[in-house]
Amino acid sequence: MELSVIVPCYNEEKNIPLIVERFKKILPKKIKAELVLVDNGSVDNSNKVIKGHMKKYSFVKMAHVKKNIGYGFGIYTGLKAAKGDFLCWTHADMQTDLGDTIKAFNIIKKQKLPEKCFVKGNRKGRPLFDNFFTLGMSIFETIVLGKALYDINAQPNLFHRSFFEKLDNPPNDFSFDLYFYYMAKKLKYRILRFPVDFKSRIHGKSNWNTSIKGKHKFIKRTIDFTFKLRQRL
Repeated sequence: MELSVIVPCYNEEKNIPLIVERFKKILPKKIKAELVLVDNGSVDNSNKVIKGHMKKYSFVKMAHVKKNIGYGFGIYTGLKAAKGDFLCWTHADMQTDLGDTIKAFNIIKKQKLPEKCFVKGNRKGRPLFDNFFTLGMSIFETIVLGKALYDINAQPNLFHRSFFEKLDNPPNDFSFDLYFYYMAKKLKYRILRFPVDFKSRIHGKSNWNTSIKGKHKFIKRTIDFTFKLRQRL
């Protein structure tokens, strides 16, 4: 297996069919890949919908989390279940195209030392307030952790399995993106960024990016984890 694309799904029953059909459409025949859909403790019909698509398509796999304890834990569960030499994750909300995962894979495969590279999207077309919010968090993370970091939560993220095997005890929440990005910098991996279009959600709603209160909670959790990460490393 060359590539594993992990997609954490929390109550995404309406988006899952779109994810599978899009992945089927953009996956080149020459690439042996799997789509690992993580039922991240969903309370809707996500589990049933994933199982239905597993029966239809051999490239669809499922990892299951009995009770949701966070976005990061869902991805980590999927990464552990994945079989690919290269591992990638992206969101289930369809705001970033599944085709970006194949772009990221093609980018890393062209490098002289793909095992020492970390590929990450760079979001375009976002609302002004969200860009301002992201800039502020990027400046904070850069100052506290001493590494130049920007658009930390951009998708997709792709790297060789050997990088994943060097990491342990990642955070269970939305700080998961920060942890992997920072560790790639710390371990002196070559960071490759490429532009990705950021679109509106088709179905469902964000579990945090819907209000000032939600953003405040996200900021607080991220700040707490950042200081813990600095102490730990």
